[in-house]
Amino acid sequence: MSDTIRTEIAPSGTLRVGVNLSNMLLVTDRAADGTPIGVSPDMAAAIAERLDLSFEYRTYPNPGATADAMTAGEVDIVLIAIEAERAKTIAFAPAYCEIEGTYLVPAGSPITQIDQVDRPGIRIAVAERAAYDLYLTRSLQHAELVRVLGLPAAAEMFVRDGLDVLAGLRPALIENAKAIPGSRLLEGRYTTILQSIGTATDRPHAAAFLADFCRESCVSGFVASLLEKHGVADKLAVAG
Repeated sequence: MSDTIRTEIAPSGTLRVGVNLSNMLLVTDRAADGTPIGVSPDMAAAIAERLDLSFEYRTYPNPGATADAMTAGEVDIVLIAIEAERAKTIAFAPAYCEIEGTYLVPAGSPITQIDQVDRPGIRIAVAERAAYDLYLTRSLQHAELVRVLGLPAAAEMFVRDGLDVLAGLRPALIENAKAIPGSRLLEGRYTTILQSIGTATDRPHAAAFLADFCRESCVSGFVASLLEKHGVADKLAVAG
């Protein structure tokens, strides 16, 4: 592997990996010492192994903070969703897995279809700076987004404040529905969240390496094997 890539992707000699802890599908657990466990940490470890680099995880509570760490130069790569606003400062590889974004509505809601959500007076609970928050911010014309940090807090606010809709990722919303009597998920999706690996935009060789790595990992079955290993193969799909 080219020394140019090693030097560019990890100038300090240690690959600093930014991990978003709020995506419970990609970070499914933590070791006793706090080390993140899951698909995205394993992807990062495989990158370090391929490049023969030491590495360290730097964990952040949500994707917004993880993206900020990248732009601030605190980390060398990040494992978060591709999103147009983030892509202004982060060079993303092609996605390695994807998750549907949809809505949950409360018992008795007259809303039965996704295209009925974007109407005046509709209030949507959403996790602040999640990829789907950024997407909905650009896309919605009439409904109001009510933000709070993290999907668990958004679900709590949805119930407590009697909001009309809860936005989120389908697998997580399925779990929310079990805890909210009478609630139901809407069929279909408003977007597909594409999970990727990114680096700084001024690291072209590193970005090209990450792009090749993600493509190869999807085609070779490596991503599929990680989804199985961490018990999320029924909730996530290999990007393609």
